[in-house]
Amino acid sequence: MQGATRERVPLGQVLAVAAAYAACYEVARYFSYSHWILTAGLRLACLLLVPYRFWPALILGESVPVMQNALLHGEDFGWAWASVSAIPFIPLCMPFVKAIRERMPLYDANGQLNANTILFATLVCALVTAVRTDAAVFAALIVNPDGWEAWRAEGLIDLLAYVLGAYLGALSLAPILLAVSEWFRESLSWKRLLASRLTRDVALGALPLFILFAATASVSTGLALDLLRLAIAAPVIALTARHGWTGTAIGGLLASVALATTSATLLDPAMIRAQVIVALVISGSLIVGIRKSSTAVDRHVAHPTIHS
Repeated sequence: MQGATRERVPLGQVLAVAAAYAACYEVARYFSYSHWILTAGLRLACLLLVPYRFWPALILGESVPVMQNALLHGEDFGWAWASVSAIPFIPLCMPFVKAIRERMPLYDANGQLNANTILFATLVCALVTAVRTDAAVFAALIVNPDGWEAWRAEGLIDLLAYVLGAYLGALSLAPILLAVSEWFRESLSWKRLLASRLTRDVALGALPLFILFAATASVSTGLALDLLRLAIAAPVIALTARHGWTGTAIGGLLASVALATTSATLLDPAMIRAQVIVALVISGSLIVGIRKSSTAVDRHVAHPTIHS
């Protein structure tokens, strides 16, 4: 098997990457639901970070769980749904992400992340994921004509919910995976990471707040619940202000998890409004955080520390 660089990849490596991706995909899918699609974040992070020569392995790794799911539920939703659902998402996203990576590199000349690349790729992949998901729903109606009226009335709302779910799911997972990649690039030891200010601020500040918000929201209703859902975004802003985009990555994941625990019904309008605001906060914080980190690097280069 050959990648986009014409470099031959040993079959053992292809199978290892495919198996690892398939396993991670199953875990992400287990915790996903219609408007919080974590698999979109795993998919995006891999497409941004994995060399082109391993992309066929990603297709293979996603095809296995996707086809398995289509076969398991084919009798419930019909052959048309199964046929569409057996199509993996990742090859549909690949041409778009490849074009984005070639025109908008993930890292600039100074080795800093490009926020525009991340957010644009997130939006494009979210749209592709939503269209492919809604296409499967549409196909299911071929053998279930009674659902046409409901689809006409709520089809657009469902599509927008899928876009939001894929976008928020990608923002929840992709930045933290990019952060982990950065830590490996910098050879940051676990000892230094656990002793860092970021870990301390998350463990003693942000995490208790997220738990408090989620626990209080679980017993709240009405306006109080709406306010608590919005308050979940506050620690993301605080972590970004103190730690740049890595603070956004960790805070965004924890905020999304806390927000997801407050959902009791699908397509709840109040929940969707809160998710839109949290998604906007994470997006804006990512832009500010990356700019903050880039500014700090520029200052360090311009004024290096002198050791005696």
